Amino acid sequence: MREDMGEGSPARRIDGRIAELGDWRGETLARVRALIRDAVPGVEETWKWRGVPVWEKDGILCTGETYKAVVKLTFAHGAALEDPTGLFNASLEGNVRRAIDLREGEAIDEAAFKALMRAAAAFNAARAVARKQG
Repeated sequence: MREDMGEGSPARRIDGRIAELGDWRGETLARVRALIRDAVPGVEETWKWRGVPVWEKDGILCTGETYKAVVKLTFAHGAALEDPTGLFNASLEGNVRRAIDLREGEAIDEAAFKALMRAAAAFNAARAVARKQG
């Protein structure tokens, strides 16, 4: 049975997805998950849209979709974030989201990725404060 059909906490479901993939995509998802947890203390892992790992803090930070050829990390408000090292390489035409497509054998600049995650968390925190004030 596919993990997205089962019961369990979002973290257990993400563990299941990583194990289910059993290839470079699972390894990549596990690595970025560790980077996200390290970069954003208290990040919440959720499971949405019939099987998509999502990381949230004051709203969605990013999703971790897995496809045959890529692991796609979509940042909910990526267009509003500075990306000085050019990690965003997909969904560049939109006004809100931006994504990072990772292919087999590609490494990610871990320091730049963690900085991007922190920027996403800061963006969400500022939006949360603004909502409360206004």
